Amino acid sequence: MSGHRIYGVSVASVYPLYVAKAERKGRTGSEVDQIICWLTGHDRESLKAELEAGTSFEDFFARAPAMNPARSLVKGVVCGVRVEDIEEPTMREIRYLDKLVDELAKGKPMEKILRR
Repeated sequence: MSGHRIYGVSVASVYPLYVAKAERKGRTGSEVDQIICWLTGHDRESLKAELEAGTSFEDFFARAPAMNPARSLVKGVVCGVRVEDIEEPTMREIRYLDKLVDELAKGKPMEKILRR
């Protein structure tokens, strides 16, 4: 494992927090899945398999089937840092996901979250 400590954290350990954040704001776990699949190219079955396997964030993004090229359109601040200014690729992917879940929780329509 290289880089930040979060790289070794399993996506499955953070996933329930993403879902809880969305649900507290009246959104659904299915919408969180849709965001993750849009970002990474996973389908729901392969996403479920990665979660069950306890895949780390580093491996999850490294093995993603097809990172969405439109993810570079995700802009804004997460944890006080502009996602578009993050140079380290894995950290930028993690922050893209964080930002998309934040947008969901703030009530943004899915078509805008998914940059359609």
